[in-house]
Amino acid sequence: MRLSDRIALVTGAAGGIGRATAVRFAREGAVVIASDINMDGCAETLELIERGGGRGALMKADVTLEEEIVSLYSEISDRYGKLDCVINIAGGDCEPASDVEQIDYLRMSANLDLNLKSCIISCREAAKIMKPKGSGTIVNMSSLVYRGSPNQFSYSASKGGIFAFTRSLAMSLGRYGITVNALAPALVEVPAFVRALGEERWEMLRSDCARRYPLGRVATPDDVAKCALFLASDDASFITGQIIEISGGARL
Repeated sequence: MRLSDRIALVTGAAGGIGRATAVRFAREGAVVIASDINMDGCAETLELIERGGGRGALMKADVTLEEEIVSLYSEISDRYGKLDCVINIAGGDCEPASDVEQIDYLRMSANLDLNLKSCIISCREAAKIMKPKGSGTIVNMSSLVYRGSPNQFSYSASKGGIFAFTRSLAMSLGRYGITVNALAPALVEVPAFVRALGEERWEMLRSDCARRYPLGRVATPDDVAKCALFLASDDASFITGQIIEISGGARL
């Protein structure tokens, strides 16, 4: 098992990618702390972990609130005394498909709070636990739109910020044996996104992307989870400051 007895925090664990990541990490031997604002969804994730023979715990946190992130890490430190892996998945697009003239200050701020600021504060608190131990892995969630998007302005800016922050943090924490990397998926078939679009609109989007991606399909949550597992494992012990595109070859 690649993560035997390691303590791993997965934020956004009630969502499709977070759930797949939490389950896969538990399958590899980690004790998984599943965190989300949606505790019913987290409980379902923990049930899947335990059904597969894994170990885990639930901890609620709204990552848009600094005090709740601080409280989350304090509870982890008090309960486990260490933290080996952090996978910052919590996020979303609060201002989708907008024209530049329609950029809204509040929705723009929500995107920065949910995607970028939450990641920065989470990493800050993780570093406080990992640095004294002299080891740790952090994996942040960016997106392929960190390269830019014609109608996701504040979302792509937040994900580009994660790329820059990840590189900066890797430069800072490498001397303590801590690796920091980021994931940049293209379109992922996440149940909540499919429900939000509706089956017909989702199928049009999925088919269009699948035709344009060299591998001929969109990503599954498990495609992302497997890459997160690699970066959190000893297999990636000499990889840091990288953004890994999980894109099926999109935007080559």
